[in-house]
Amino acid sequence: MTKDEKYMKEAMKQAKKAAMVGDVPIGCVIVHEDKIIARGYNKRNAKKTTLAHAELLAIEKASKKLGDWRLEECTMYITLEPCQMCAGAIVQARIPRVVVGAMNKKAGCAGSVINLFQIPAFNHQVEFKNGVLEEECSVMLSEFFKELRRSRS
Repeated sequence: MTKDEKYMKEAMKQAKKAAMVGDVPIGCVIVHEDKIIARGYNKRNAKKTTLAHAELLAIEKASKKLGDWRLEECTMYITLEPCQMCAGAIVQARIPRVVVGAMNKKAGCAGSVINLFQIPAFNHQVEFKNGVLEEECSVMLSEFFKELRRSRS
């Protein structure tokens, strides 16, 4: 198992927590010096706010842990390609590397719809790797939405 797979599995554990509370199963971990310093999972429904995305919650925890808003020596692992809000926050936090499980063709902003990570005019660009445990991440999301549709019908 690669280091990226190891940390993606940890992000998947976070995503499962989101599903258990009825939120979209997206999980995130932030790694600094080969240690997880922050974890997050979607809590939009629980907190009743669009701002409670896994990535934003993890960024806030990591910043508190390191005592700085700049997360310049960290890697973020996310089960799903980030939206425009989260991709923007990642750029703003100066996170140098992001690893994603599944791409988000409808709303992803690391290459699917737009690539906010590689805009030359920004003062920070993000190295991006996708497809790490892609099938597992995709299945988790698909199963969640199938169950949601079943329960609503």
